[in-house]
Amino acid sequence: MKKENSIILFNQKKVRRYWDEEKEQWYFSIIDVIAILTESINPQAYWRKLKERLKKEGNESVTNCHALKMRAADGKMRFTDEWLQRSRWDFLRRHQN
Repeated sequence: MKKENSIILFNQKKVRRYWDEEKEQWYFSIIDVIAILTESINPQAYWRKLKERLKKEGNESVTNCHALKMRAADGKMRFTDEWLQRSRWDFLRRHQN
């Protein structure tokens, strides 16, 4: 398996991830994580609203969120926001509605 781009399962749902060899860190698709943690029918809209709210609060976690190209459900490579490893997952759990 290529380490650079892969999919893992969490609660039997797919999470796209990317391995940065230089930084030796995993980056996870925030949309995939939100879909799992919130069970939202539209995780993109959920993330857009949460990101807007966090920016207004001056939260730096959103500022440090970057986009990477990952394979989408349609097979095309598309930009998606990513976050680092577990610390971000814990952050999302605290900010669920």
